Amino acid sequence: MAKAVWNGKTIAESDETVIVEGNHYFPADSVHAEYLADSSTHTRCPWKGKASYFDLVVDGQVNRDAAWYYPDPMRAAGKIKDYVAFWRGVRVEA
Repeated sequence: MAKAVWNGKTIAESDETVIVEGNHYFPADSVHAEYLADSSTHTRCPWKGKASYFDLVVDGQVNRDAAWYYPDPMRAAGKIKDYVAFWRGVRVEA
């Protein structure tokens, strides 16, 4: 079971993550949405497509753009549609 932890809270937990480029992508329904806040940040990956981001908010602390997802990934990355990955100090335990 993989678990994403930040600021002492479990942000996501699942035994059905997908690993892409060394990152665990968690199914959206395994992520505790109460810790997510929409971000206006977007980036582009040449083979995955346009990424969107969430800020994490835990106990008044904000970790900007610490979670990302591909709402409409390119065909090669279709398996991560509706999955969320983490970085910027989020510890993923596998």
